[in-house]
Amino acid sequence: MCRMEFAESRRATLGVEWELALVDPASGDLVGRAAELVSAIDDPRVVGEFLTNTIELVTSVHDRVADATEELRQLRQAVVRAADPLGVAAIGVGTHPFADWHVQTVVPDERYLRVIDRAKQWGRQLAIWGVHVHVGLPSTDYVADVIGAALADYPLFLALSASSPFWEGQDTGFVSHRTMLFQQLPTGGLPPSFRDWAEIERKTEGLINAGVIVDERELRWDVRPSSRFGTVEIRIADSMSTISEIGAVTALAQCVAEEAMRAVDNGWPARRLPDWAVQENKFRAARYGLNTQFIIDAEGAVQNGREVLARRIDELQPIARDLDCEAKLISALAIGNDTNAERQRALMRSSGRHGLIDAMRADFLR
Repeated sequence: MCRMEFAESRRATLGVEWELALVDPASGDLVGRAAELVSAIDDPRVVGEFLTNTIELVTSVHDRVADATEELRQLRQAVVRAADPLGVAAIGVGTHPFADWHVQTVVPDERYLRVIDRAKQWGRQLAIWGVHVHVGLPSTDYVADVIGAALADYPLFLALSASSPFWEGQDTGFVSHRTMLFQQLPTGGLPPSFRDWAEIERKTEGLINAGVIVDERELRWDVRPSSRFGTVEIRIADSMSTISEIGAVTALAQCVAEEAMRAVDNGWPARRLPDWAVQENKFRAARYGLNTQFIIDAEGAVQNGREVLARRIDELQPIARDLDCEAKLISALAIGNDTNAERQRALMRSSGRHGLIDAMRADFLR
């Protein structure tokens, strides 16, 4: 069997990865100048990514959401200081509202080139950006249950972060077009169900033996184990424009994971939904955000999206107090009433595409 060595990690610690798109300040279009910017910043926490128009800010390991977001603020300032002299700007967005994906260039890294070779046009069009939250787990005993719990709250992570309604200048009708694009990769989208760590190892071994992946890092599921860090990585969120939005989603991730771990400690079943409900909730959140009904149990009962959000925040508040992220978690309620995707649509109507990019640049500095 494939033995995945799970690193030791402190319980409920956090690491955040924020993918940013680089744009030309005059035209608002994407520019492939990530290598120049990364070199100018010269900080191992600021790296390139799949496309030459993308940088990623990677925090250290933190116990508190507030500390992780403060590090993101410091990294953001480093980006701004280096980007201005180069004549580039950064925005946090799930998809660029009008850029042509055909002309974007891929970083010539062996791992990325394998994606293009296998997925062809589906891989080439991935001009998309997300936020990934790693939550530390002390042992493999918790991994399957934390993954299942994150999937049960999938629509909240996505609806709160959705920032990709536009594609090549057109309104897609989805609040998160990024979600629909990314799931086209052979190892993208929802993970299979897992009962325990041994099943994760067995299924990963099968994927390696069949030539689907070379190693565990090529699992690009929306929620996945990350053995080398000793974490579960929640990769559901679109990239967000503001650090306050990232703070709310990070607090939700930390609380959901801790809730699942406490259930395991007490011998209770962690929150889960059947696969069909997770898949339908994913679609509904990508299509409508919170303006829909989400499935809340195995019998198919539904509840209004904003009511689900309010209920889950209420349920998680005792855990949030213990983790010192209660204010960050509660801030999700305000974000849910003024989502990024809704702001983008209003700005596109009132200010046009260049006004929208200018607003995104301003948001990045907030």
